[in-house]
Amino acid sequence: MSTKTQPWNSFAFILLACLTLGLAPFYPEPHIWGKIRWILGGAKGMGPIDWFDFIFHGIPWVLLIRYFSLKVSGKL
Repeated sequence: MSTKTQPWNSFAFILLACLTLGLAPFYPEPHIWGKIRWILGGAKGMGPIDWFDFIFHGIPWVLLIRYFSLKVSGKL
C-alpha cells in the first residue's frame, strides 16, 4: 500500500472520522468540546478514562490538522 493511499492520508476518511467519531455524541454538545472546556477549566476531577476519551475523540482532529499541514507543505 503506497503512502498516499493509506486511510490517514485520505481527506474523505479523515473528514468522515471528524464528523462521526470526532463530534460524537452530538447532543447536547460535541463530546470533544466538553472535554476541551473541562481541561481549560483546570481538569479537576478528570480520571484516566476521561483523558483516554479526550485522546480518542481528538485523534481525528489531529489527523485533519496533519493532513492540511502536509498539503500546504507539498509533502502529500
